[in-house]
Amino acid sequence: MIVSMTGFGKSESQFNAKKITIELRSLNSKNIDLNFRLPHTYRELEPELRKSLNQHLKRGKIDASVFVDQSGGESNTQLNTPVISDYIKQLAALQGKEESVEHLKMALRLPEALKTEKEALTEEEKKHLLEAFIATISKIKEHRANEGKALETDFTQRIQKLNQLLEDVVAIDPERKQKVEAKLREGLEKLNVEVDQNRFEQELIYYIEKYDITEEKVRLANHLSYFKEIMNQKEPSGKKLGFIAQEIGREINTIGSKANHASLQKIVVDMKDELEKIKEQLLNVL
Repeated sequence: MIVSMTGFGKSESQFNAKKITIELRSLNSKNIDLNFRLPHTYRELEPELRKSLNQHLKRGKIDASVFVDQSGGESNTQLNTPVISDYIKQLAALQGKEESVEHLKMALRLPEALKTEKEALTEEEKKHLLEAFIATISKIKEHRANEGKALETDFTQRIQKLNQLLEDVVAIDPERKQKVEAKLREGLEKLNVEVDQNRFEQELIYYIEKYDITEEKVRLANHLSYFKEIMNQKEPSGKKLGFIAQEIGREINTIGSKANHASLQKIVVDMKDELEKIKEQLLNVL
């Protein structure tokens, strides 16, 4: 099963006079990288929220934001009356005037003119937020799964293309061997020297074996088959697919280095192009 690391989830809920909005955004990353934006009241819940994200999302650069809109009820921000009164007296004395509305306006803009009482977080609100957070995680997981289906379709098509190109390699290989042998014999004839035919045949076999790609063809076919097998497993396996892609690349490179044949080199270039696109997409797979 292919699951993308890219996703988005959002939920809105109401708790008493509060409208709580939770947003989760995820991008690709080698490991899990969590960033939180929480109201001060909910800071104590961050360890539990972090644990939930680790458990359910596994990998990715994840931004978690919680917004609270106080749609009604009393505000927990109040005027700091003693401080404001003292500010007004000092301002009036500084100007040598009586206390006035202008002094009040100036005092309200000075530090500590307002005081915010920390709101106690009830067990009911904790439970509500945690449930809403889990619901949002479910939404981003669904988004990731949908993105993964598109990636899976792309991988399937590209692996199929690589298999087709491998069939072209298999088809052209006998002709390649014949051309290598013919080229060697032609070169020998041009030298116009007498040689031991038995020794020549031995050297010819040795030379052709150096350019033999039978093992590479077999291993490449196995790697392509294994890629599809891992891709269809239930558990996300982006890292494992990345390792298999590296092995596929090694076999393609070796075939290219042994090719000594223009048509085969063109096929190898097409193979590398398809594999590079797979590797790019694998960076986003969970």
